[in-house]
Amino acid sequence: MQKLIENQAEPMTKDRIKADLVQLGVKKGMILCVHSSLSSIGWVNGGAVAVIQALMETLTEEGTLIMPAQTLELSDPADWIDPPVPYSWWKSIKETMPAFDPAYTTPAAMGKVAETFWKYPGVARSNHPHFSFTAWGKRKHEILKHHALSFGLGEQSPLGRMYDLHAQVLLLGASFESMTAFHLAEYRIPQQDLMTRGAPILENGWRVWKEYQDIITREELFEQIGRDFLQSGGIHQHNKIGLASSYLLPMRESVDYAEQWLDLYDQS
Repeated sequence: MQKLIENQAEPMTKDRIKADLVQLGVKKGMILCVHSSLSSIGWVNGGAVAVIQALMETLTEEGTLIMPAQTLELSDPADWIDPPVPYSWWKSIKETMPAFDPAYTTPAAMGKVAETFWKYPGVARSNHPHFSFTAWGKRKHEILKHHALSFGLGEQSPLGRMYDLHAQVLLLGASFESMTAFHLAEYRIPQQDLMTRGAPILENGWRVWKEYQDIITREELFEQIGRDFLQSGGIHQHNKIGLASSYLLPMRESVDYAEQWLDLYDQS
């Protein structure tokens, strides 16, 4: 915290963040999926709440604000490696792990802004035990209402709806590794390696352990995909929000590029 204060001449405020968002190209009525790093912005007066308010006030209620709210820890302990747990624990963990509930299951490793946003008044959440999204604004229910369990970041997910609605993606101090939209491209290439995921969910009010099919995702490629997209002349806007290097990208063009990139990568 002290280092953040030393690196800036004045406190970062909600109004300053709003001005920077407008300068970057964020507009009233936009459908915007945000990935953020609060510490990258600098010392913000009001912290995550100030950032959320700046985004909402810039978009207005005519727009829609979306963030990821993933809960990958609700998973099969057989897949855990950081840290692993003893084999003798697996059965007990699967039988007693609390079921996912969008009302109270807390997102993890999404960053302070996303983990504050999901509890904000007027925010809704999709019903997926691993890959839920949260949203506020005019199109939130349209984006969130159909979230298939299998292939949870594919066509029948909020990512698919955002693509159809020509959403924009804001990387607010976040790297391309956080670009969840690239997952949609992974589902569209001809060859995918499949896996079985498991999670505790509620069915008709009862907790059940549910297994479903998904692809093996490759987030480790996303940073290179993003950099290649920028170098190819892909549509984007780049500026700073506070101290955070930030990018505003059209989701449709970004996903289309990632699909072509992955297809060529797999053929090489």
